[in-house]
Amino acid sequence: MSMYPATRGRVAVLASACLLSVALPAGAGLAKEKVKAGQTAPAAHEMDYSVSIPTIDAVGSNVSDAVLTDILGGNVVDNAGALAGLDATSITVPEIIINVTSQTDGEKREAALTFTDLLLEDVIDGQAKGISLGGMSLVAEDVTLEVGAMSAANFDIAGVLGIYGLVDAAGQTEMQTIYTDLISEGGTLKTDEVSCTVGGVTGAEFKARPLKTSFAEMMSVAQSMEDNPDDPDPALVGRFLKMYADILTAFETSEVSFDGMNCDGVDDDGKAMTFGIAGMSMGGMSPGIYPSISMDGFDITVENDGSMSLDNLTIKPMDLSTTIATLEGAPDLVDEAWFEQNARALIPAMEGITFSGFAMDIPNPDKPTARIQAKVGAFDLSLANYLNGIPTALDISASKIEAEVPADTGDESLEQLRALGITNVDAGFRVAATWDEASDSIAIEEVSLSGVDLATVLLAGTVTNATAELFALDENAAMAAGMGLAIRDLDLTVTDSGLSDIILAVVAAEQGADPATLRPVFAGLAQGTVIGMMAGAADAAKLGDAINSFISGTAKTLMIGIDAKTEPGLSMMDFMQAEEDPTSLLGKVNISAEAK
Repeated sequence: MSMYPATRGRVAVLASACLLSVALPAGAGLAKEKVKAGQTAPAAHEMDYSVSIPTIDAVGSNVSDAVLTDILGGNVVDNAGALAGLDATSITVPEIIINVTSQTDGEKREAALTFTDLLLEDVIDGQAKGISLGGMSLVAEDVTLEVGAMSAANFDIAGVLGIYGLVDAAGQTEMQTIYTDLISEGGTLKTDEVSCTVGGVTGAEFKARPLKTSFAEMMSVAQSMEDNPDDPDPALVGRFLKMYADILTAFETSEVSFDGMNCDGVDDDGKAMTFGIAGMSMGGMSPGIYPSISMDGFDITVENDGSMSLDNLTIKPMDLSTTIATLEGAPDLVDEAWFEQNARALIPAMEGITFSGFAMDIPNPDKPTARIQAKVGAFDLSLANYLNGIPTALDISASKIEAEVPADTGDESLEQLRALGITNVDAGFRVAATWDEASDSIAIEEVSLSGVDLATVLLAGTVTNATAELFALDENAAMAAGMGLAIRDLDLTVTDSGLSDIILAVVAAEQGADPATLRPVFAGLAQGTVIGMMAGAADAAKLGDAINSFISGTAKTLMIGIDAKTEPGLSMMDFMQAEEDPTSLLGKVNISAEAK
């Protein structure tokens, strides 16, 4: 099915949609009383529509009713000058009815779209003090939509026309207010399978500047690309990329809030289901910055089947500066090879994602009699300091990961947990690292894994020889830089919160012994093994003593530090040699240990 208008008439309607939807999303369907037939598209899609505007009540207008009807009917381009200079005390359109008949591969569908009580107030030189719509309804064969009142203040009609180059913007390049105080009351949506109540939308302000490409040229490029989607003209692609880069810096908004929605219906299997979102908000958009999007209170439940819920999901902002610069610098002719060469430069600098209060209880597709139940208290992914499309600062963490350890999976690690009597886990993790260009190093702040009432393992350290080439666009250069990395220091911290008690209890039960008796035995064995492996190294005794204290239960935390004796640290070759002879590392590092 074509995604773009196939006739000049449709382009006119699309023009009206783009212009009017800046202020009121429902304004997209306005068209005058006539019937137009669409041409047959490649997907055998045909569409006819008729529009009726019974009356227009214009008070104190300097534009005739006939011209206003023509404008509302979609002919904005030919009447842009008159619209930009519109003066009126008020313009009221009680009803606009659009009947659409579409046919795809012989299947006919009909729909009726009705707008009620469109009102423009106190219009002076193309700027309306207020614009409102009493409501909108859509009735089709399988869907009914009812939307309540919508309104906005300080609607700059002339400004909208200037954005799209339909009137002279007098060289304006700065942002200007297009409207303020957007309010939509929400409405209802009904289909054969579901019924929804949709909340309202509010936004304080929308700003924009004139685009560098006229609306007519945009439509021409879009139509030309639609005519040949599989093999687009490289010249058209080049023009499109520059247009897109311009659009990404042309708009600015305040925060937009959505009051959420609730739905009741049935799924594909006929089971009763409910779906809801308590609310959503989008942060303020600014040139080159895509705002954060936050959703609260997501919940979906299928009766006698399962449920999934989420307290909050937030997609953090994205910095599009590098993406925009790459698009602006694209050549006049853009082919597939250009996209391959610039793929990483096109990646936006996403700040990350976070969510909290996730819970699910769903059937196990591999075992019909079992269920998958899990919870995540909080999750956060933070990314920063991008270089060639790669974040050089990473922080990812999760807490309160609660799940049942499944039985009879065949997975050795899971079977070992169950053998220890651990049937449920409450775990967390964190990975945090930052590259420092000045010192060519990566600070591994934390790599940790924890289990409530079990243990916590935390690793930190420093990676050296991490030059900027590690993030190079040239894959061979990046690989070579990776081979040159070295480890300067590592610090391992292990905290026992009950795991050793569980292990010793199981082992003692198998041997018919007392766990308290086995602890010193295992501690001594571990101490002797470590000292023996270190072959008399100066650090051996201290490390052995610390391990003994930890395993015996005298201490609950074991800290081991490893520092390379020479710069830049342990190289890739050192670790390759250690695979054959682990003791080869002993003479290259200093080892410290403490148990407490």
